[in-house]
Amino acid sequence: MRLANYQTGRDTALGVIVDDRLVDLRAVARRRKTSVPSDMIELIATVPTTTLVRLLRDAATWVGAGRTSVPLSRVKLLAPIPRPRKNIFCVGRNYAEHARESGSAPPDAPMFFTKPPTCVIGPQAPIFYHRATQQLDYEVELAAVIGRRGRDIPVAKALDYVFGYTIMNDVTARDLQRRHGQWFKGKALDTFAPLGPWIVHRAALPDPQQLRLVLRVNGEIRQNSNTSKMLFTVAQLIATLSEGLTLEPGDILATGTPEGIGMGFSPPRFLHVGDAVEAEAEGIGTLRNLVAGPPS
Repeated sequence: MRLANYQTGRDTALGVIVDDRLVDLRAVARRRKTSVPSDMIELIATVPTTTLVRLLRDAATWVGAGRTSVPLSRVKLLAPIPRPRKNIFCVGRNYAEHARESGSAPPDAPMFFTKPPTCVIGPQAPIFYHRATQQLDYEVELAAVIGRRGRDIPVAKALDYVFGYTIMNDVTARDLQRRHGQWFKGKALDTFAPLGPWIVHRAALPDPQQLRLVLRVNGEIRQNSNTSKMLFTVAQLIATLSEGLTLEPGDILATGTPEGIGMGFSPPRFLHVGDAVEAEAEGIGTLRNLVAGPPS
């Protein structure tokens, strides 16, 4: 049930992760005498759920049957959606302890902001420590990928509009966040939205409110919480966000981060060039990136 976007030569393709191997989704589809697009957003928008679930289950038996697959260690994974069609929807202060460590009271309603598509990078890609900041921070988040077009979605049906779940590291320049008096600039720099390592279809994660979230810097646990502690559930966030606003297939909703951010320590513990950052979500996997110096 893990769908990945990967590089093959100069092209990209979609694959299914089975244990520690990757199966080309097109090959599985051909055995079903059907075809699938090579673009994740097109797949989400055009392939019926029943068809896709059947293909994912076929892929699960593919490796055991001895058919062609590739060791995951030999595959270059890309962000599952390398270029979202619109800004990523994000939620601030959705965990009470994180709100408090940020010096604020927990909000009475979801606090939304966005990150531009140019923020997105994939697994193992470098997070640039841009010259514009001196306070680089991390935030592990569960991200929901929308699967159906909808507006004014009721809470009771909101999870039906989810295609699947992935991980996002909401990288933030804290000094820019303060200087500009809002969140967008400090969260919008290039490479500030590591995403992946794949999307887990919602059929494999029926309850997104029972997932452990962990973030490590150089192997040290900094964040360790559970999505059960969200102030507003994934369903509530989708319902509120969609009030008068159309959500579309491939839209990404990052659902907020728990306590343990670098800014929350005394003294603060921001990221440095060379740091290895691992964002982990139970049932999904681990998203790993290194902090690199500013781009030339």
